[in-house]
Amino acid sequence: MSETKDEPREQTERHRSVRSEKPERPAAREQADNRPRDEPTDHDSGHSRTRWPLIILALVVVIAIIAGVAYWLLTRNLESTDDAYTEGNAIAYAAKVSGYVIQLNIDDNTFVHAGDSLLKIDPRDYTTARDQAQANLSLARAQLSSAQVDLEIARVRFPASLQQAQAQLQQAQANQAQAEREYRRQHTVDPRATTQTNIDQATAQLQTTTAAVANAQAQVQVAALVQQNIQAAEDTVRQRQAQVARAEANLAQADVNLSYTDLIAPADGMITRRNVDNGTFVQAGQQVFYIVTPHVWVTANFKETQLADMRPGQHVSIDVDAYPNLHLQGHVDSIQQGSGARFSAFPAENATGNFVKIVRRVPVKIIIDSGLDNQHGLPLGISVEPTVTVR
Repeated sequence: MSETKDEPREQTERHRSVRSEKPERPAAREQADNRPRDEPTDHDSGHSRTRWPLIILALVVVIAIIAGVAYWLLTRNLESTDDAYTEGNAIAYAAKVSGYVIQLNIDDNTFVHAGDSLLKIDPRDYTTARDQAQANLSLARAQLSSAQVDLEIARVRFPASLQQAQAQLQQAQANQAQAEREYRRQHTVDPRATTQTNIDQATAQLQTTTAAVANAQAQVQVAALVQQNIQAAEDTVRQRQAQVARAEANLAQADVNLSYTDLIAPADGMITRRNVDNGTFVQAGQQVFYIVTPHVWVTANFKETQLADMRPGQHVSIDVDAYPNLHLQGHVDSIQQGSGARFSAFPAENATGNFVKIVRRVPVKIIIDSGLDNQHGLPLGISVEPTVTVR
């Protein structure tokens, strides 16, 4: 009974304790209202954390825009291409005469100077040909001298022969006139005053003198060709002179062929692709090596859309792939009047079939002004990247 009486009492005490706790809530609210306004709440700190990525993104966008504008300002007047290569003079050296190589003075990648002896071919055959040409020239000169003497003789002999023939004609005509008088006298006198023998002799004498006159006239006609005979002698002299000139040309050719047995460097350069050695038999016209001269330039194939402001004389900076630390300076020399496709072996026929527009490339020649030294000889055909300042 005592326990049942105590239970309602405990419940009553619990209710009292709950009621006593309820009035404390307004006090907590007042305490919260009395806190300083500057102190951030948990809600405000969460908002501030969400703003930082947006601020960083905005800064990145601004920096990117500034960098892009700066890059455009710095590169708007520059045109570059990676389709560019070094070019130069590669002299294909070939033998002019045939023969065995008896002396070789070069090796692979040897630098030679203009006038250096590179190799020698056996000269004996060409020495013999030279001596034979010299003998033919001596013979032709002797024949010319004889023809000149004959011309001088002809200029004197043929006029004298004409005069002699004319004198003989006059003598024959005089004999004929005398024979005619004797003939008339023998035929007009009284037959008793002469004999038949005298008559026959007069007749024969007239016939003989008449024939002599005809012969003398023929001799005069032959001797009258004075100018023709002299012209023939002069023609003979000119013929002999031509033979002398031909013999001199043959001798000169023989000397040239003999000189071709010693191959001389035509210019300074580097020996490349040598395919000859001592004892090699070379044919006339056979290529034996290349000589690459030190003069090197750049051929850059720019797109046609890059040529609007490009002009000869504009400054060019050149980077060489083979030598990253080598920076060359040059200028635009000229722009080819035609794209590479136009001068290809099989140009495109755009007027037939379907058409697809392709940006063409035009070769631009660039001269290197500075940056090269003795340590960096640029091989031909290596890749470079030129940048042209178009404005």
